[in-house]
Amino acid sequence: MTLLSAALAVRENAHAPYSRFKVGAAIRGAAGGLFSGCNVENISYPEGTCAEAGAIAAMCAAGETRIVEVVVVADSPVPVSPCGGCRQKLAEFAGPDVPVTMATIAGARKTMTVGELLPGAFGPDHLEAE
Repeated sequence: MTLLSAALAVRENAHAPYSRFKVGAAIRGAAGGLFSGCNVENISYPEGTCAEAGAIAAMCAAGETRIVEVVVVADSPVPVSPCGGCRQKLAEFAGPDVPVTMATIAGARKTMTVGELLPGAFGPDHLEAE
């Protein structure tokens, strides 16, 4: 199964009764595992979770901690990018050169790196005392 097909499949399981905007994400871990997640809305809007966060949680639950590739897909006129919070979540587990493919269910695609999506990401070096 490809990352795109996994993201498309899991997108169908999204719980999006309020926005009706279903998103699927799939990531490949450094050990080769494929992990997917979908957005899960909640009537209390801030309590929902993004597809990327679900995929990262599945990866961590399986014992992997490094992302080497990401795909995010939605039914949108143009490829949808991860939100700001998910960009930071991806940066936690992926290097700046990791590709993130953003796709639509109609087949449009755009690929950028984590570093392009989140230049100047907050990281461990910001916490080190000088």
